[in-house]
Amino acid sequence: MTQAEADAGKAAIQRALRALRQRHLVEEGAHRPAIEALNRPFAAHALEWKEKAEKNELELQQCYKAQSRLSEQLVSEINEAKTSKALLKEKEALITALQSELQQTSEENVQLKQSLEEKTNALDLLVQEHQAAKAELERVLTKLKAVEHENTQLVERLMQAKMVEAEKLNEANAMYEEMVLKLKAAGLGAGGIQHHAQQEADGVIRRSEAGYVDIMETPIPSTCRITIRAHDGGCGSIIFQNNTDKLISGGQDQTVKIWSAHTGALTSTLQGCLGTVNDLAVTNDNKFVIAACSSNKLFVWEVNGGRPRHTLTGHTKNVCSVDASWVKSLVIASSSNDRTIKIWDLQTGFCKSTIMSASNPNTLAFIHGDAICSGHRDGSLKFHDIRSGKCFATVAAHIDVSSICVTRSKNHVLSSGREGVHKLFDVRMPTEVVEICGTFRAPSNRLVGSWGRACISPDENCIASGSSDGSVCIWSRSKNEGPTILEGHSLPVVTSAWSEFGPLATADKNHIHIWA
Repeated sequence: MTQAEADAGKAAIQRALRALRQRHLVEEGAHRPAIEALNRPFAAHALEWKEKAEKNELELQQCYKAQSRLSEQLVSEINEAKTSKALLKEKEALITALQSELQQTSEENVQLKQSLEEKTNALDLLVQEHQAAKAELERVLTKLKAVEHENTQLVERLMQAKMVEAEKLNEANAMYEEMVLKLKAAGLGAGGIQHHAQQEADGVIRRSEAGYVDIMETPIPSTCRITIRAHDGGCGSIIFQNNTDKLISGGQDQTVKIWSAHTGALTSTLQGCLGTVNDLAVTNDNKFVIAACSSNKLFVWEVNGGRPRHTLTGHTKNVCSVDASWVKSLVIASSSNDRTIKIWDLQTGFCKSTIMSASNPNTLAFIHGDAICSGHRDGSLKFHDIRSGKCFATVAAHIDVSSICVTRSKNHVLSSGREGVHKLFDVRMPTEVVEICGTFRAPSNRLVGSWGRACISPDENCIASGSSDGSVCIWSRSKNEGPTILEGHSLPVVTSAWSEFGPLATADKNHIHIWA
């Protein structure tokens, strides 16, 4: 072994000795309390242990109390956790419902937004239409003012024309007197003189009137050409369309039917009426048919297609009669047992005015553009201005007026009374004393109650009236002789109508006869 190795071994041994000494000192320090305790007496150790035991017991009690508090707190927190968990589930369900509701609300919001846009567009369109209508109204008002001005001028011209007509009437009277003198000198009888002079004078007067049309003489019918079974339960009213051969009838079966007077064929049936049809009217342009009914209403149809147009309500009792203006196509008048006459506007379907009466207006007819004649149960004829609603003339005509019929020229009114008397009145100047142009009666002619209706021919020469014995009497104004009697009905003849083309139609409960 070398010296270096010996030195290294010695150094290692010294280091090991030092380490052992240090370990001994450490272990001695660690065991010093035990050694000291073993060196103390046992009584001292017992007292110390007792103190430690009491201290540990006190700490143990405190630990138990703390554990009890912690257990209670834990139970409380567990319950709170359960409650919170249940509340959380409810909140989650509520959140889900709210999300679903939010989605629905969003969809509704989108729909409402689209609807709002559509309504906004519609509102814009309505505003444009309103502006256009306002402009149209201003244009119409301007036109109305011009028409009123023109109307004023026309009235002035009419008054001048009336003055000219009065002068011509004076000339005709002078001519009549001159003709009478000439015919007397020629040796004719008094009756022939008067009739001939009257014909000449009437011809001069009529040809001087505005709108005069020379109508061909209507022959007196003698033969029943067509028989029509029209309505179940009975026919209440018949009327011809203007300037056509179409016959319109209404009856108790609550229908209005249109027939061909040439063939007797049914062309159309108008449905929707409530109650028995008492009277019929057709507008001057033949576009609308109006029925007066026992249900206190009037029903209006379009002739082309048969579509109902209006139901006119306002009367409180049975509607007796209806007539349409021959000047204004959308103005009609009706009378009722509620003692009123109502003027209607077919454009709107509303009542324009109401005329009160002291007695029931059983029948009425337009005689001029704004004037109507009404026949009343007290036997009087009353003339009304529909603009003011005032009665400007009254004539005592019958015991009970059953019907009135205006001639084609609108110069005369034929009134029929329940007593079987028919009178012809001159209404060219209705504000003056109305002149009776003729009275027609026959022992066999008895009207059917208060609803029998007579008529006058287009040439204003013949008067036809049905009778309760089933006959039809026809008087001629140009012949001073008794009436022509037509027989063919088996039941009382209720109503009659004369076409502008010649045929005469009469109706009883079961049938309509067309005569030629």
